[in-house]
Amino acid sequence: MTPPPPDHSTQTLDTPAGRQRSAAARAALAVCAALAFAGFFALGTWQVERRAWKLDLIARVEQRVHAPAADAPGPERWAQVNAAADEYRRVRLAGTFLHDKETLVQASTRLGAGFWVLTPLRAADGSIVLVNRGFVPPEAQGRSARAATEPQGEATVTGLLRITEPKGGFLRTNEPAAGRWFSRDVQAIAAARGLGNAAPYFVDADAAPSSPSTATAPAWPAGGLTVIAFPNSHLVYALTWYGLALMVLAAAAYAWREGRRRRRRGENTADVQARSRSDAQRD
Repeated sequence: MTPPPPDHSTQTLDTPAGRQRSAAARAALAVCAALAFAGFFALGTWQVERRAWKLDLIARVEQRVHAPAADAPGPERWAQVNAAADEYRRVRLAGTFLHDKETLVQASTRLGAGFWVLTPLRAADGSIVLVNRGFVPPEAQGRSARAATEPQGEATVTGLLRITEPKGGFLRTNEPAAGRWFSRDVQAIAAARGLGNAAPYFVDADAAPSSPSTATAPAWPAGGLTVIAFPNSHLVYALTWYGLALMVLAAAAYAWREGRRRRRRGENTADVQARSRSDAQRD
C-alpha cells in the first residue's frame, strides 16, 4: 500500500517551531483586533457624547434667542462674557451711533454678497459696543447712499449678542491698514477706529432697530439676518465608528474560526499520515 504524499504545510505547522509561530501570529492578530475594536468603539462613544452636547447647545441657544431682551452686559461684566453662557442672548442697549467710525465687513448672505455695517454705539457711561446694523449690497456701501437711514441722536437697539471673531475669515486675514475686513474682530476694529473702552462682543441688530429718527424700517442696512445653524452629524459618525468596530469583531471571529478549522484539518491529516506510515512499516 502506497502512503499518500506528505503535506508539507501540515508538517510545518505540526512542528514545535511551526506551532510556536502560529500561536504568535494568532496572538498578534488578536492584539491588533482588540486595539482596533477599542479605538473604533471609543470614537463612536465620543461622537455620542458630542451629539448630547450639541443637542444641549441647540436647546440653550433656542431658549436665548426667543427670550425677552435683557440689558446688554456693561463694562463691569465684560470679563465674564463668553460663548458658552452668552452667545445669541437677546439683549437691549441704548446710546448714540458714531456713524463716522463705522466699519464694513465682507459678508455673504441670503440677499447676496456685500458688507455688514458695524457702527459703534456709545452709551451714556462712555462705553462702546459695536452694533452690526445689517447687510448692504456693494452699491450701498458708501454712507452717502444711505445717509437718510442713519439713526441720529439717542437710539435703542435690540438684537443678539455675538462673540468677537478674531484674526479673519476663512482663508482670509483682516487688513486693518487697507480697510479690508473679513471677520468681525471687535478688538482689531476698535483699535483701527481709535475706540477706547469697547465691549469684547458685538450685537447683531434686529431687522428694525428703534430710533426716534426712523419712522419706517430702512431699506439698507437690512438687519435680522443672523444665521443660527449648528451642524449635527454626530449620530451618523457614531454609527459609522460602531459599524467599523462590529466589522473588526466579525473579521476576527472569521479568522479565528478559519484558523481553528485549518488546525483541526492539519491534526486530522497528520493522524492519517501517521497511521499510513505505521501500516506501511508493518507491511
